Amino acid sequence: MASKDKNPAKKKKFLALPRYPGGSRAFRFFLMDNQVYPEEAMAKGIEGDVYVRFRVNDLGEVIEAHVEKGIGHGCDEEALRIVRLLKYEQVRNRGMRVESSMRTKIPFRLNKDQDSFRIVYNSSVAGSEANPEDRSPQEKNVYSYTIRFEHETPGGKPEN
Repeated sequence: MASKDKNPAKKKKFLALPRYPGGSRAFRFFLMDNQVYPEEAMAKGIEGDVYVRFRVNDLGEVIEAHVEKGIGHGCDEEALRIVRLLKYEQVRNRGMRVESSMRTKIPFRLNKDQDSFRIVYNSSVAGSEANPEDRSPQEKNVYSYTIRFEHETPGGKPEN
């Protein structure tokens, strides 16, 4: 017997998977707000993607995380730190608690458009170099500060 429906049966998902609240757009904003580019990777101009596999329990908490494919220089550790901060929506599947295994990519990109600067800070005490005991109580120290901004190249060295 042929089915009277001309549309094929819709596939039903057996298990509901945890979702990040707000979807993929909110996930990207979370990454941008919480990612701290590692100093070593920035100094060496390292860019790339870190792939992290993790498990999410029924409460939406990340319980295990490990790097599947990393780029080193502190980026792997930063990717793990970010993933451990994630909080997913709670999921119940027909009243059963279910843990899910997930994988995500954490991108590390240096902003080429933004200039990077190094701040050089010097301070010194100006005024009389005499012994502090010889000064009158009304005489105060004068401090001098010099702040210099140096443009850096991607390798972290100042340009001349």
